[in-house]
Amino acid sequence: MREFERKQLLERIEREGATIGADIPDRITVQGEEIDLQEFVFEIRRRETVPSGERERVERAKKNLRRERLQRKQRIEDEEADISFEEGEALAQSIIGIDRALNALEQLGGVDIEGEAQAKEAADRKRWMKFLQKALGHTDDDSGVGVGRGRSR
Repeated sequence: MREFERKQLLERIEREGATIGADIPDRITVQGEEIDLQEFVFEIRRRETVPSGERERVERAKKNLRRERLQRKQRIEDEEADISFEEGEALAQSIIGIDRALNALEQLGGVDIEGEAQAKEAADRKRWMKFLQKALGHTDDDSGVGVGRGRSR
C-alpha cells in the first residue's frame, strides 16, 4: 500500500460521521473470538434497559471492540506491514462497522429505570420518616417507628 492510500484510509476511519449509513458487521473476530456482532447489538438494543446482569457483558464487549479497533487501525498505520490497499480497505470498513456497533452500545440507557425509581422512592420514604420523627419530637437516633416517648424497651 502506498503512503497516500494509507493516509486516505486513516482519514476515512477518523472522519466524523463515517458511521452514517454504515452497517454493523454480521460476524466479526474480536480478540481471537468470532462473535455475531449484529445479533448481539440488536439483542441488547431491543430491551428498554440493560438488566444489571447484562451490563457487565456489554461493558466487556465495548472494551474488546475498542481494543480490536485499535489493533486494526495500528495495522493500517504500520508502514512495515505488508498489506495491500484492498486489505487496508477491508480493515477500514471493519473499523467503521466496529465504530457503528460501539455507537449503538454507547447510546444504551445505562441506568435501570425501575431500579432508579425504587431507590428514589426508598430515599423519599427515609426523608419522610426523618421529617416525621423530628416533627413529633423523636430526634434521637434510637427512636424509630412505633417507639413511644418515655417507654422502656
